[in-house]
Amino acid sequence: MKRYIMEKLVKWKESTYRKPLILKGVRQVGKTWILKEFGRQYYENVAYFNFDENEEYKQFFETTKDVNRILQNLMMASGQKILPEITLIIFDEIQDCPKVINSLKYFCENAPKYHIACAGSLLGIALAKPSSFPVGKVNFMQIDPMTFSEFLIANGDENLVHYLDSIDRVDPIPDAFFNPLYEKLKMYYITGGMPESVLMWTEARDVSLMQEALSGIIGAYERDFSKHPNINEFPKISMIWKSIPSQLARKNKKFLFKVVKEGARAREYENALQWLVDARLVHKIYRSTSPGLPVAAYDDLSAFKIYLVDVGLLRRFAQLAPTAFKEGNRLFSEFKGALTENFVLQTLITQFEVMPRYWTQKNPPYEVDFLIQRENDIFPVEVKSESNTTSKSLKKFKELFPDTVKLRVCFSLDNLKLDDDVLNIPLFMADQTDRLIGLALEERYHK
Repeated sequence: MKRYIMEKLVKWKESTYRKPLILKGVRQVGKTWILKEFGRQYYENVAYFNFDENEEYKQFFETTKDVNRILQNLMMASGQKILPEITLIIFDEIQDCPKVINSLKYFCENAPKYHIACAGSLLGIALAKPSSFPVGKVNFMQIDPMTFSEFLIANGDENLVHYLDSIDRVDPIPDAFFNPLYEKLKMYYITGGMPESVLMWTEARDVSLMQEALSGIIGAYERDFSKHPNINEFPKISMIWKSIPSQLARKNKKFLFKVVKEGARAREYENALQWLVDARLVHKIYRSTSPGLPVAAYDDLSAFKIYLVDVGLLRRFAQLAPTAFKEGNRLFSEFKGALTENFVLQTLITQFEVMPRYWTQKNPPYEVDFLIQRENDIFPVEVKSESNTTSKSLKKFKELFPDTVKLRVCFSLDNLKLDDDVLNIPLFMADQTDRLIGLALEERYHK
């Protein structure tokens, strides 16, 4: 499997300012695999230490802060040689090892020539605790589920990816590319981007194995809920988690605590919800009151939407059978909007540094699905699961904020086109959003 994060890892290796790396990502998103593959391709050898499988390794960090002694002990215990610059040291499952995390400061300061990469499935939780990592002494990187482009490559459709990457004008996509890309996108909605699920489809072509893989991942996430330090939060986390398909199935997808449990109040459940956000199992998108900078200054903290980490997991979690994706199926039609929004959000998060927001107005009701910040511009985004891109909300948004809207963006099954200031992006090109906005701005303002 090709993962685009490999290019970032190579840049980290070659950087003059390299520090020990912490790779964050949910369980089973491919953290260990990508680090081992990175080591195999770009280093002479890999020294791999798993602190869950070998808890005795933790003792080496508890008795000393001398990195040379730590490395000597690790080499002797594991029988692996560790050399500066040519060995990639991988510390895996470090989320429950505060001493290991703290040791990264001393590796950074006293042994900068050693290349260290760390991973863990609940690192977001560990790092949310005060004083749990050495500020300024580590580099961070995030690995997310496989993008649609990565799925295409795994599926043997690299030619389609090359075609999409070659587009340098906002012109319609020929049917010879449009139709197969649309069909592959429907498959991606079914598998999602979790590597095991993608593997079961692209190699085994086995839908039942793919379903089992997704169920197994969901089960693993649910078992992790019990790892909250306050056991009283466990049922609350579980209830919020189980409410997500119901939250997204509603026309107005604003998160409501009463959907979690009748009479539930925000203050009782906000810690449980934050645990899911810190674990990156869910994405929390705030309502924005105005498209200003910095975007956080305009957040309405009482109104937000929750999306799942992966569209395939959402599809499986909602118990929507793969057969539902056949043309005209009623079940799919009713939940299609939620899946499509989840898919688009997944792709936007990987491309833009600032977490997207959304915008609404009550009387009369208007809603813009997402606001994205690209450089110092805010772009309103509408998501349609079908064709037909007319959007009253995008029109209203421009009327209210005419000076800030350089371009309006619509994702749909209509073809690629720039109509005045409305850029329509076919859903299967969502990975290319940042680049397409750049092309559209170039065409619109620099003719």
